Amino acid sequence: QVQLVESGGGSVQAGDSLRLSCVASGQTFTILNMGWFRQAPGKEREFVATISRNKGKTVYADSVNGRFTISKDSAENTVTLQMNLLRSEDTAVYYCVATSGLINLTRRSGYNYWGRGTQVTVSS
Repeated sequence: QVQLVESGGGSVQAGDSLRLSCVASGQTFTILNMGWFRQAPGKEREFVATISRNKGKTVYADSVNGRFTISKDSAENTVTLQMNLLRSEDTAVYYCVATSGLINLTRRSGYNYWGRGTQVTVSS
């Protein structure tokens, strides 16, 4: 089993930046990819970004590409999401995810471990 704990959420103004972190513990040697999803009120949970643990290959949702950056520290079992130029539509609960698989990495079904989430609120 793997446990994920997020930190770094908060309330900011549009145009500001925020940095989310996620620490994995437990059987972390099984993890091949880590990433982030988010869920806004009344909306489906959606993919944000993912990064492969070994080579650091990244994939982003179109809505955040160019504004968000995902990075990792494999030695510390940590993944970080740097969010710049935040918009009101980025307001959501952000979930850290991890998987021991290699497919469906932009879909919820691709991840078998989820954190509890951290709230990000962007005011316009």
